[in-house]
Amino acid sequence: MRIPHPIPYQGSKRNLADRILSYFPPGVNTLIEPFAGSAAITLAAAARGKAKRFYLNDLNKPLMDLWNLIINEPERVAKEYEDLWKAQHQRGRSYYDKIREAFNKTGRPDYFLYLLARCVKASVRYNANGEFNQSPDNRRKGALPSTMRIHIFGGSFLLKGKSLCSSMDYKDCILMPTADDLIYMDPPYQGVCSKRDPRYLKEVEFNEFVEVLEFLNSRKISYIISYDGRTEDKVHGKKLPGHLNLYHQELLAGRSTQATLLGRNAKTFESLYLSPALVEKINPVSKNHRKKQSAQLHLLESLS
Repeated sequence: MRIPHPIPYQGSKRNLADRILSYFPPGVNTLIEPFAGSAAITLAAAARGKAKRFYLNDLNKPLMDLWNLIINEPERVAKEYEDLWKAQHQRGRSYYDKIREAFNKTGRPDYFLYLLARCVKASVRYNANGEFNQSPDNRRKGALPSTMRIHIFGGSFLLKGKSLCSSMDYKDCILMPTADDLIYMDPPYQGVCSKRDPRYLKEVEFNEFVEVLEFLNSRKISYIISYDGRTEDKVHGKKLPGHLNLYHQELLAGRSTQATLLGRNAKTFESLYLSPALVEKINPVSKNHRKKQSAQLHLLESLS
């Protein structure tokens, strides 16, 4: 099926989802996303039958309130978006500014969806006070209500009755997994700027994150991490330390948008890390799986 994406988010993993899903072990009970964002991996996993249940978490509370509405009250949020979308046509830029101001005061999820659909490059930006401050893209008015409705109801169809949403620190939601669960982590991207990154409400401290991974390893929990990366020879962020015994793979993410704007044809690669417990699960599965994942298993066998 065509995978729905009701939340437009720059940096979404939707283009890499199938390759990330290829590392999923069979029989996942609950897929846990501590940094859910647009939930591209959860939606892809649900569409492909890769897990029985799903747990979405993000520190951004309005985002998780929006996900709750999409999953459990799709008609309501589709109608609210349609009303906002239609009202903008008589008022221009001032209407967007009004909704942005109202969102920063109330945190209303329907306002958030409208802003995401209208803002420049679907790119979230926050100021130092945690207020949404991205400008509108004046070349477009956001997804048509009919298109947004399809994505909203598609997301609800995939996740309703088998998912849980929360808004807490990522460290709190990784305390519950069992050996039958899988955690996919896509924390705030490293190395993009030297100051606080305006795309995120809160950064993830490197050493603290490493300690969390050590804890998960001690419990033999399966997890996958999208973390650092590079554009040709330029490295973005620090690699995770060797003592974690993670399997590291680079995924081609496409051409660098920034490089393209500068007239260069530079390719971007994103790092993917697999936990030792996950490697043990997916290495010996079956002959068919070995054929499909021949390149992957060639590298994995070196760990055996």
